[in-house]
Amino acid sequence: MSARPGPSPKGMTMAGNDLGSLLGGLLGGSGGQSGSGGGGNILGALLGALMGGAGGASGARAGGNNPLGGLMDMLSKSGLADQAQSWIGTGDNQSVSGAQIAEALPDEALQKAAAQAGVSPQEAADQIAQALPTAVDRLSPQGQLPTGSLEDIIRQQKF
Repeated sequence: MSARPGPSPKGMTMAGNDLGSLLGGLLGGSGGQSGSGGGGNILGALLGALMGGAGGASGARAGGNNPLGGLMDMLSKSGLADQAQSWIGTGDNQSVSGAQIAEALPDEALQKAAAQAGVSPQEAADQIAQALPTAVDRLSPQGQLPTGSLEDIIRQQKF
């Protein structure tokens, strides 16, 4: 219930932007670019939506403060278990398509992330498909998904 000071009543938007900045740094920090360079921003928007911006049920399924585990669960249950596991493991990362991502994610979360990033839902799914394998790989260097707050996990990667 602690409200952050600021002009925006949308706390999730602020959280998504914070996550986008952190993920952008994790992915190589191409902050000034748009399009494919916005991978951190689109992932931040998606994870922000999954943390509760897409409705209570989606937020609860996505794991509260660490929606990454919930996101990986959604992908696994949507037939992308092998790909998702390859990103966590220490071997090569298997790719996914935007269409696979769009099918695996709740429509409301994808639409919210797309709107926040200023792109179409299909473009958002394509950007997520490109950025997600690298982000998950870098967040799981020991071959397992970390626990704790997602923001804390990302900050720990950036010493």
